[in-house]
This record gives sequence, C-alpha cells and structure tokens, in this order.
Amino acid sequence: MSGRHGQPLVPLRKKMTRKHWIAVGAGAASIVLLATGGIVATASHLNGSRVSDITAYSINELTSNSQDISRSTLRTALKNGEGDASADSQYIRVVINGTERMVVGTKFTTVKSVLEAGNITLEDTDRVSPSLDTKVKESTTIRITRANSEVQTVEQSVPYNTVEVQDDTLAAGTRKVTTKGQDGVVEQTNLVTKNGDNVISTTTIAEYVKTAPVNEEVHVGTKKASSSSSSSSSSSSANLGTTTPVSEAQSIAHDMVIARGWSESDFTALVNLWNKESGWRTTAANPSGAYGIPQALPGSKMASAGADWQTNATTQITWGLNYIAGRYGTPSAAWAHSQSYNWY
Repeated sequence: MSGRHGQPLVPLRKKMTRKHWIAVGAGAASIVLLATGGIVATASHLNGSRVSDITAYSINELTSNSQDISRSTLRTALKNGEGDASADSQYIRVVINGTERMVVGTKFTTVKSVLEAGNITLEDTDRVSPSLDTKVKESTTIRITRANSEVQTVEQSVPYNTVEVQDDTLAAGTRKVTTKGQDGVVEQTNLVTKNGDNVISTTTIAEYVKTAPVNEEVHVGTKKASSSSSSSSSSSSANLGTTTPVSEAQSIAHDMVIARGWSESDFTALVNLWNKESGWRTTAANPSGAYGIPQALPGSKMASAGADWQTNATTQITWGLNYIAGRYGTPSAAWAHSQSYNWY
C-alpha cells in the first residue's frame, strides 16, 4: 500500500470544475462517472481480457470476482509473452464505492494520470484519496467515493447461436439436434446514484460473461443411400460447422470473415471465441481492464482501427480480426489456442 493512503479524502471541487473530464484515455474497461445530469452512461460493460502491450487474451475466470483482482494473478497470466504482455505495464487498483477494477498503463505519474488512462470522469462532489496530484506506484490504491450512490449487480442474457454441421453418418435430409442451445449470462455491476427514491443516473462499472452461451448444434445428414455406413463423420470434427448470426455485430463479423477468404467454420470459431470473451458487446469491460468485443487491453489499442473504438462494432471487429490474423492466422487457430490456454 502507498504511504499516502492515509491521507484524508479531498473534495474534487478543489481540484476540478463541475463537468471536468479527466480525459478520454486508454482505459480498456472505461467507467464513465457522469457529472450530474441524469444521463445513463455505459461506456463500460462486460467480460474479458487483454492488455497494453498485452493484447488479446482471456482472463475471465481469473477475475470473475470483481472484488478481488490480484496483480500477481494478472502478471502470472501474462508472463512469457502471453497476450503480447509488456514488461513495463503497470496495474493500478481503483476502488469506486467499494467496487474495484484495474487500470492498465505504462507511464503513470499521478493519481490524475491513472484516472485519465482509465477514462474515469468525476463529479465535483466526489471524493478521492490520495489527492489527484499524488504520485503513484503500482502498490497504490485509488479510492473514489460518491455520495447517495450504491453498487448494484444485475444479470443479463446472451443469446446462443445455432450451428449446422454436415454429418455423413446421417441420411441425406435428416436433421438431428445433438446439443441443445442455452443462453449465456452476463453479470453487470452498476453504480446507481439516487436522490431519495429517484434514480438520477446509472453507470456501468464492469460487465463480464459469467456463463458463456451454449450453441445449439444441429447435424445435417449428407449420407447417400449407396454410401457405406462405415464412413465416419470426420468432417464434423474437422469442421466446426456453419453458424447463423444472432446480432448485427455478428452479421458484420461474418461478412468480414468471408471477405478475408476465411471459412464458415472460421466464423463459427470466432462466434465461440467472442461469446466467451465479451458476449459480442461493444461496451464489454472486465475488471482486469479488457474492453470491447475482442477484449483489447487496453481498449485504446483499437484506436488504430478507428477513433470510435469505444462504441463502434465495425471498428472493434476490424481490430480484432487484424489481431487474430497477425497472431494466429485464422479464428479457428485462435479458438483452439483459447481452448487450450484460456487466453488468445
């Protein structure tokens, strides 16, 4: 713990103007704490994983308890180049009304620089400790307190996909459901500010995939009457099948995957991968700092694909596919790596 943690809380009105944005920085899991106005801000949401020159990798399971995020656990997950980890990456813990997240960066100086990197906006009545100009090191914990606010946790569903797999052991025209589909679950942590019983604003602090959806798998028979029944459905195991998109983001990704010359099976692999990572939410934000559909860490990495990286599905998908192509070659290879190591 930093020796400055014992300092008294300092009202932010002494440090900044009412609607002062502490910059739109590189925080992958951005928290937008709006100045009073009653607008719902959800610049951060959901599941995932990745980092600063830590690119894409999944640590959902390591950080599923947003109240206990360990720097050592994060570093262990990133060692030996996992996720393109950078040796000089720093993890600064920020606690907002008792709920914590990590802000990832490489050149932190003061508390203010951490909040800038984390894209954290403060109201002039918020209180922060240590003060904004306090120098930080990795052991520093920054605490922000907002009056008349409470942390609430809600769950939302993630729709499952239907995957068709050709099966040469079934008669042509036969369809058989081999796996029943099941929606996934996203856990969303919100900071709710009230005036009496009236809700003034709801800000999403973090959102991660608690349970990934289970695809409904349908085997479609291709066996002809004259074919030998001894042939195996090796194509089923070698090919993940054809997946029907269930959202606009998935439809965008499907077109991009095919345009790159990748296969329908690669798209199925991508659906599996990003269902696990983010539930295909553009505002998905893991307490670790990972952000967006591909869970870039920090999310600002995606600015290379477009300035609207925080909310635009096309921008995020473009960045994610470029990353996959450069590191693994295809989504199928990335998915296979994720299954083996739980990061990509």
